[in-house]
Amino acid sequence: MSKLKSTLGIVAIAFITLTAMSCKDNKNEQNDTNGNHSEMSSDEDHSKMNHDNSDGHQDGDKKEMAMSGDGNSQGVLKDYFNLKNALVADDNAKAKTLGATLATTLANFDVSSNFSDTQKAELKDIIEDAVEHAEHISESAIDHQREHFKILSKDVTDMVAITGTENTLYQQFCPMYDGGSAWLSMSKDIKNPYYGSQMLNCGKVQKEIN
Repeated sequence: MSKLKSTLGIVAIAFITLTAMSCKDNKNEQNDTNGNHSEMSSDEDHSKMNHDNSDGHQDGDKKEMAMSGDGNSQGVLKDYFNLKNALVADDNAKAKTLGATLATTLANFDVSSNFSDTQKAELKDIIEDAVEHAEHISESAIDHQREHFKILSKDVTDMVAITGTENTLYQQFCPMYDGGSAWLSMSKDIKNPYYGSQMLNCGKVQKEIN
């Protein structure tokens, strides 16, 4: 009899446990049906994404502040990376402000020394074109900002090919945007400025620039 009671006790405990688990599952399913649980997951993912962006921006800012070498190119790259981060964050207003800042920095670029005559001529053309696109970014909606950022990125890459860099830069490439588009980054991590949160990690590192 004692054995039977013990067996019945175990069965009862198992039944209670299964019932509790079933209720918990039903509650989760109900949350899914009402959309509450899904929204929570979405918020968590969004928060995580924002956190990742924030970390990337902080690391980038620290690296940018540590940049050394030619003052002209250093200032341009610093403003360029800040603009890139604003586009990564889908921040149209901030990108407008930073586009204007970059346009000013580019306009003040001094090509009068440390370069050959050929390099000076090339830099002058690059800077003039880059200023135009930075100014457009300061006045445009985000879709147009990204169109101009593509050409601006080529200009900055061409500038670095002449001025050089004491810091390793990464040329990154998104095959999806406008038939394929490149940009520069201080980090290997992909933070796509052409799609932002829509496709944050779309792209790959094409090459390192030392």
